[in-house]
Amino acid sequence: MDSLFRNTLGPLGWLVLCLIPFAIFALYFLKLKRQPVEVPSTYLWNRVIEDLHVNSLWQRLRRSLLLFLQLLLIGLAMLALLRPGWQGQKLSGQRFIFLVDNSASMSATDALEGKTRLEAAKERVAALVDQLEADMPAMIISFADGPQVVQEFTDNKRLLHDALERIEQTAGQTDLSGALELADGFANPVRVTEEEQDFEVAEENEVELYIFSDGRFGGVKDFSLGNLHPLFLPLGSFESPNLAISAFNTRRSEDRPEIRQAFAQVANFTDAEQKTVIELFLDEQLFDAAELTVPAGGVAAATFNLSGKDEGKLLSSLDIPAEFGDKLPLDNQAFAILEDRRDGRVLLVTPGNRTVESALSTRRADRIAKIEKITPETLLKADVQAQLQSEIYDLVIFDQCLPETMPQANTLMIGRLPPLASWSKEGFDQVVYAPQIIDWQRGHPLLNLVELGNVQIADTLLASPPLGGRVLIDSTRGPLLAIAPRDRYEDAVLGFEIVGTDGQGNRTFNTDWPRKHSFPSFWLNVLEYFAGNQIATPRYHLPGRLVELRIPGESETVSVEMPDGIRRKIDLDEPGRLTFSEADQLGIYQVRDGQTIVKRFAVNLFDREESDVALRVRQDEEDGVQQVESLSIGYVDVQAQSPALPVRKELWKLLLIGALVVLVVEWYIYNRRVYI
Repeated sequence: MDSLFRNTLGPLGWLVLCLIPFAIFALYFLKLKRQPVEVPSTYLWNRVIEDLHVNSLWQRLRRSLLLFLQLLLIGLAMLALLRPGWQGQKLSGQRFIFLVDNSASMSATDALEGKTRLEAAKERVAALVDQLEADMPAMIISFADGPQVVQEFTDNKRLLHDALERIEQTAGQTDLSGALELADGFANPVRVTEEEQDFEVAEENEVELYIFSDGRFGGVKDFSLGNLHPLFLPLGSFESPNLAISAFNTRRSEDRPEIRQAFAQVANFTDAEQKTVIELFLDEQLFDAAELTVPAGGVAAATFNLSGKDEGKLLSSLDIPAEFGDKLPLDNQAFAILEDRRDGRVLLVTPGNRTVESALSTRRADRIAKIEKITPETLLKADVQAQLQSEIYDLVIFDQCLPETMPQANTLMIGRLPPLASWSKEGFDQVVYAPQIIDWQRGHPLLNLVELGNVQIADTLLASPPLGGRVLIDSTRGPLLAIAPRDRYEDAVLGFEIVGTDGQGNRTFNTDWPRKHSFPSFWLNVLEYFAGNQIATPRYHLPGRLVELRIPGESETVSVEMPDGIRRKIDLDEPGRLTFSEADQLGIYQVRDGQTIVKRFAVNLFDREESDVALRVRQDEEDGVQQVESLSIGYVDVQAQSPALPVRKELWKLLLIGALVVLVVEWYIYNRRVYI
């Protein structure tokens, strides 16, 4: 019977409820109390027979439709409290955590009835919430590029349903690790040691962990599930066609530097060649369009000449045929800023490095900054020391050398650590050999469109940044490139030399990076990021990431107008430096000093993991059936479960609706009897 009924009330509640039908019967049996009133005797003849029935303590039960309806009402209520239904998936466990992915890929419209994956996930969680018993508390956590506790542990189903409605779609990337760490804090107790005694600061609990996601992220390493029992329910389909704008920026023509160009790249995430039209809008007016043929699983690009245009807001948009069935509209648009940039001033200090000098001597580099070169010996001159402290340079590059005092400028150190205590850490000033690059921050402006997967390095120092800094390139031996703030400047450190010296004093290459196409791209990014206030804005930012800008003027407060028109008032960290943490929307943001627009920046998706929305597939070795690839959490592979697992279907809502109908009928019959 447990599969048919779910008890809701306790023994005392059922005792009180069972007494109600007897009370209803008693109301029909009890003698009527009458107040003596003198009236003409002829008035009573019509009621004499009826009065005979109530002149004793108990009367004989007569046919009564109202009595039947009242008993039926109570019966329906009692049956509803038993929660009748037929068995589907049964929840096992005592505590539950529901992790709901609301990253960009979850806006794909390949769920049933054209719903998004997030909508399907919320419906699925809502169905499971309805199955919770009274002693089963649950928690809801949403996650994209960071986790958010939507509802803490509660057994109140109304609060859980309200929390589900508060989960909104984002354009962020997917990062499961933060959500797992939050869940871990509630399931696995933290042990601390005090006076040589261990004790737990949290009660140990077994927790059922439901993960609702499309799995568009890498595995989570170095994580122990402990008391968490994971269940992965993937959302989406194996065939989800999608075209995406994967890159969009502005540049000057290599052949005619006086002409500005817009460059757009379109990626095809299907197994067949696709044709599409990409449209270019300048300040919301259609400027140009181009037809592209994008190969299967490949990319195609279009270049638009912006003759006579120096400033404005650019939008590129895909015009995709309806029959294609594009499943992710979020990446069909991209944004860029067209602005007139002036030259910066850069100083290169090097004993001689033809590869770096060549990368900094291109025509495009010349248009970004004026580059001067000196030797390390020249640093000792008094006039050079004075220039370095007078803020005339926007960037100083120290190649295989160090200054005695850090200059009043942004710096890039190559093969050396800055002469600052914050960068000096025990164990990080030693040379390590043959590091293999395993990850780099593609979203940071210094590594925009830079591919490092096949770069080989002989030896390097480890660039471990101080507090507040970021590791931009990581390797099997440790960080190779890092950046950190210093007052109103930034210091970047590339741990390995490009060109070094062998044991005999001969010049030798320390890396094969200069042979890669990404090498000149990196140095152009360095110039564009560092060289002067007027060009400090990166070409684009990723949603949900911290935005750091240099703002002209001496104002202490500015306002940021977001793509939806809402303005945020922001206090600058220091004059000329803005840190903005609410860039969650895709589009163009405008920084205003009063009513004057002093800076613009664009936020775009540009993430192949999020745009490649088809579920990851693995072949079953036994029957060859396609299955969703499992999640890797620590050393555990969490197998994907069918998102269409049956849930228990309950009838209590229908029974309550029926009880309400009976109540209305009973009220109508009673009033009709009285007044008619």
